[in-house]
Amino acid sequence: MTRRAIVTGVGHYLPERVVENSHFESFLDTSDEWIRARSGIERRHFADERETTSAMATQAARAALAAAGRAPDDVDAIILATSTADLTFPSSATMVQAELGMTRGFAFDIQAVCAGFVFALANASALIASGQAERILVIGAETFSKLMDWSDRATCVLFGDGAGALLLEAGEGTGTAEDRGILATDLHSDGRHKDILYVDGGVSTERVGHLRMEGREVFRHAIDKLAATAQAAMDKAGVTSTDVDWIVPHQANIRIIQGTARKMQMPMDNVVVTVQDHGNTSAASIPLALSVGVARGQIRPGDLLVTEAIGGGLAWGSVVLRW
Repeated sequence: MTRRAIVTGVGHYLPERVVENSHFESFLDTSDEWIRARSGIERRHFADERETTSAMATQAARAALAAAGRAPDDVDAIILATSTADLTFPSSATMVQAELGMTRGFAFDIQAVCAGFVFALANASALIASGQAERILVIGAETFSKLMDWSDRATCVLFGDGAGALLLEAGEGTGTAEDRGILATDLHSDGRHKDILYVDGGVSTERVGHLRMEGREVFRHAIDKLAATAQAAMDKAGVTSTDVDWIVPHQANIRIIQGTARKMQMPMDNVVVTVQDHGNTSAASIPLALSVGVARGQIRPGDLLVTEAIGGGLAWGSVVLRW
């Protein structure tokens, strides 16, 4: 028998404030048509001044626990993927732990920008497979609106805030691709490409900074790297694209999503797309899309999913899992 990390609950949270593309027309040389044509984004959610990453993560975690019928103290660990932690330390994951009233286990943040949730899933799967945990909350949460340079139309129109969470639980499988749970993961990074997507501030620079991006360069890397990592994970799992029910990609840009699907020879009818409603929520985008996909009735038990993401670092990776 093979020990697998199986999804038993999913949930998400979005801030109340919805920002349509038309919002940016009053202070930027842009338009709803320009934004939609280049990104596929129509609207996004922004956190209010008092709404933190950990607060949103807590709400998503509660939703996932409720869906799984579990209580906080049933959980052994929390892994929170974020690049917008509340504080330099302690980790936002420990803040979620406290807010949930979870008095056992351990919690930590993981930072791989937009690929953070994929990296978090891989770590959670390894912890469960090795027997170090039975149940892990894996969360992606971001307040990217607080990193924006509102004079830069190339970036500030693209990002939004939100949180999504999965509860993973240990289960037994046969060791084949028919098992439920995480079947394979594939992770990469290449620090030589730091300057095409980064924030120009941090603790040692003594300022928060703003997000900076060379959009054409990111696009140039994205499709090939995402398709390659997805293929590598499918090879590890022993499946092909014809076996896959859904691609659930990082929701950065509709053209990247479409280009990756073509490269993988998957029709767009088999891709969960939420970028139009959420924008790019970085590490939150995949769990948000998973939760929305379940709520829409797209993702059902037994479906085979491939999820992939690329972000600053560059960091990229993929996960194959059966729902």
